[in-house]
Amino acid sequence: MRNFHWNSVLSWLLSAFFIVGGISNIIASEAILSDYDRWGYPEWFHYVTGMLELTAAILIFQVRSRKAGIALAAGIMLSAAVTVLVHGELTRAIAPLLVLFVAIVAFLTTGAKRRRT
Repeated sequence: MRNFHWNSVLSWLLSAFFIVGGISNIIASEAILSDYDRWGYPEWFHYVTGMLELTAAILIFQVRSRKAGIALAAGIMLSAAVTVLVHGELTRAIAPLLVLFVAIVAFLTTGAKRRRT
């Protein structure tokens, strides 16, 4: 277990979250399509969101591109939070803000030198 690092697990969880989110947006249910319409986005925008989420997931999963993927993920979550907040859906901002916080922690700890104990 000496090589086990919580930051890797955090990154894998973020990657999994964005895989699920990306697929969910690409195959959008009527509820998701209704959300995008209510927020004023064009009817094709769910594909853009889904592809961005899948791109973030792939980048996060790879160590060399992890920081870029986390930064993209943070941008996606910031956009999601702003969207629902602007439309007065305060409780729907909780999830994207929580994931944004996790992304910020992951970004700040990715690549940090590990202390030997």
